[in-house]
Amino acid sequence: MSISIARKAEVRNDHRRHDSDTGSPEVQIAILTDRIKNLQDHFAGHKHDNHSRRGLLAMVSRRNSLLRYLQRTNRDNYLETIKKLGLRK
Repeated sequence: MSISIARKAEVRNDHRRHDSDTGSPEVQIAILTDRIKNLQDHFAGHKHDNHSRRGLLAMVSRRNSLLRYLQRTNRDNYLETIKKLGLRK
């Protein structure tokens, strides 16, 4: 499940570092989190959709990799990002 262009732009504007930022780890994590939440809603009604579940696991893995990178490189932004998105602790 993908998100609309308008929703992606909204998420990007909420989490960007500067005006032309589109690919920072914070933005990528926020977009992946939004897509993961959409897929979780999808699985409420489609419990046996294993093909989409595989995609969900790949997205979660990618988000975890980005979170580990952000934690390693910029601890303050990492803590701010997980607090904003309601992830982890």
